[in-house]
Amino acid sequence: MSERRQRKEKFVVKLKDAIKVYKNVIIVGVDNVGSNQMQKVRIALRGKAIVVMGKNTLIRKILRDMIEGEKLTKLEALLPLVVGNMGFVFTNHNLPEIRKIILDNKVPAAAKSGSFAPADVFIPPGPTGLDPGQTNFFQALNIATKIVKGAIEIVNEVHLIKKGDKVTLSHVALLDKINIRPFFYGFKVTDVYEDGTVYSADILDMDQDQILSKFLGGVSRLAAISLAIGYPTAASVSHSLNFAFKKLIALSLETEIEFAESKKFKDYLANPSAFAAAAAPAAGAGAAPAAGKGAPAAAAKKKSSSEESDVGGGFSMFD
Repeated sequence: MSERRQRKEKFVVKLKDAIKVYKNVIIVGVDNVGSNQMQKVRIALRGKAIVVMGKNTLIRKILRDMIEGEKLTKLEALLPLVVGNMGFVFTNHNLPEIRKIILDNKVPAAAKSGSFAPADVFIPPGPTGLDPGQTNFFQALNIATKIVKGAIEIVNEVHLIKKGDKVTLSHVALLDKINIRPFFYGFKVTDVYEDGTVYSADILDMDQDQILSKFLGGVSRLAAISLAIGYPTAASVSHSLNFAFKKLIALSLETEIEFAESKKFKDYLANPSAFAAAAAPAAGAGAAPAAGKGAPAAAAKKKSSSEESDVGGGFSMFD
């Protein structure tokens, strides 16, 4: 067997073992990442995760073989992610922690003509250290300057390159002249695969409270839609039961039909003064001595409001 064939067989075994041993996969982009930086990331992740890089065609073949041969259909979610200059980080550890380690390992780099800026580039105001003979260069880029003590000084902060814009030769020349290395290159975490589910890596920035808030917001919207179209779901059934109970109470009050839950409402409507008298001693015991004669009436009013609230839940009894 040739050496190339041996390397390929070794990679196949490594990738298959990683897929079976680790339940989480972080998909990373490795554009502009050198071998030295790659090694530093591997060292930083040692004991917590492993980095697997290989040819996309071979990775797809291995995944398809496992899907068809070993019936691991959940791996189909990984196939669309095997695009471009990418790799896998396999781990069973805390995903936000692993992501932070990956992103922290980056190195400063000079701008390259023809590349797309990964971040905004600003040139701060102040001296550049260049002689006045190069003023025309700044004028060509519409950068306001002045001469101070025999050197060019930039007057205002300049937004030279916007994120996503293409870097030109003029940008590169200017940044080289003033010795600015504006970009940081490293692994770019794009997606996360977790037991058959793929989601954006941005979700790892969310804490538990934010995730819970979004989930409850979705449940509320689902319940509202279900109630509006009359289609029962698990999210809306409690609201439907609540509305149905209020209607039963309303029907019971309008008819001679009575059941245990409606009895207290009928008793209240039949003799509201009895409820007010019963509430007065309790309210008087908890009130201050200076409450005066108005305290029993206020207590009765409060009791009446409380009973009405129990009936309608904030709505009309006959809604």
